[in-house]
Amino acid sequence: MVNRKALQENSMDEHGKGVNPAIADETKFKYERILTGDRPTGPLHLGHYTGSLRNRIRLQDKYETFILIADIQALTTNFEHPEMLRENIFLAALDYLSSGIDPKLSTIIVQSMVPEIAELTAFFSMLISINPLRHNPTIKTEAKERGYKELTYGFLGYPVSQAADIAIFKADLVPVGIDQLPHVELARKIIRKFNELYCGKLIEPFALIDKFPRLVGLDGGLKMSKSYGNSINLSDSEGVVKGKIRTALTDKNRIHPTDKGNPYICTIFKYHTAFSSETLIKETEANCKNGKIGCVQCKDNVFGSIKNILEPMYEKRAYYSNNKDEVWDVLYEGTKKARLIAEQTINEAKKSMRIIYGD
Repeated sequence: MVNRKALQENSMDEHGKGVNPAIADETKFKYERILTGDRPTGPLHLGHYTGSLRNRIRLQDKYETFILIADIQALTTNFEHPEMLRENIFLAALDYLSSGIDPKLSTIIVQSMVPEIAELTAFFSMLISINPLRHNPTIKTEAKERGYKELTYGFLGYPVSQAADIAIFKADLVPVGIDQLPHVELARKIIRKFNELYCGKLIEPFALIDKFPRLVGLDGGLKMSKSYGNSINLSDSEGVVKGKIRTALTDKNRIHPTDKGNPYICTIFKYHTAFSSETLIKETEANCKNGKIGCVQCKDNVFGSIKNILEPMYEKRAYYSNNKDEVWDVLYEGTKKARLIAEQTINEAKKSMRIIYGD
C-alpha cells in the first residue's frame, strides 16, 4: 500500500527547495490506481491523443487504470441537449478502444451509472465555499471562452464533482496537464478537509503531470478543439485528414518553396514534433530553414507520420463499429466493476460521518 504519511511529508526536493506536494514523485513512491477521463461532447481528436490517450495507453500497463466517461459533467455545457449523451458516450468508448485502450487493463466507466458519485458530490459540496470555485483558473478560462456571463451551479461546481470522481474510486493518481493541476489541488483540499472533520480515510490523490505539449489547431491557434473547428478527429478518413492538413497554417513569410522559413512558427512543424520520427524532425527543421523543402511537401510528409498512427486505429474502429454491442458490454462491465468500489467508498464515508441509520 502507498505510504500516505510519507508522501504528505515529502515536500522538499534533494536541494532543500520546496516542491508541489500535489504532484506525484514516481521515482520515490509506489502508486497503485489512476483515474482519468473525458466529458463526452463528440469525437476525440489528435489533441486528445497527444494530450491524454497516448499517455493512458502507456499507463494502463503500469497501473490499475479507471477511465471515466463523465456524462453528467458534459451537461454543464450541453444541458440543452441531453439526448446527445448516448451517442457521445458510444463515440468516446469507440475512440478509446480504437486507439489502444485495452478493456482487460483499463476499466471504462459511465459516470451517471454510478449514483454514489452524485451522493459523495453532495457531501463534498458542504466543505467548500463559492469563492475558490469562482477563482479556479480552469473555470474562469472556460467561462471566458464560452462567453458565459452567468454560471450555472453545475458548471461552477463541476470541480467538486471531479473530486468525488477521484475519491469514490480510491485513485492514487490523476494524470493531468499542468493547466489542470488546480483541479487536483482542489480535490486534495476537499478530501483532506473531509478526513480531518470526520476522521475519514478517503485517499488524497496526487497529480501525475503529462509532459506532452498541447497540440495546436490547424489554424495555428492555442489548442486543437472541436468547438474551434480546427481539429483532426481520430475518426476522420485518410482523405479527410490529408485535406485538413493541406489547410493548416504555415510560415506566412514563405512564398516560394526555395524561401528560407522559420519552422518554429509553423503549425506543420509542430505536428512533426508530435508525430514524426526524430530523423524526420531534424531533416524538416534544417530543410525549412535552408529553403530546401516546400510547404506542400512538408505537409505530405507530416500526413505520412499521422497516417502511421491512425492506420492501426481504422481496423479496430471498423470492428467495433460493426459490433456495437461489444462496446456497450465493455461499458456495462466496467461500470459494474467500478460500482462495487464506489459502494464500498460511500458506505465508509457515511459511516465516518455517522449518517448510516440502519442496523
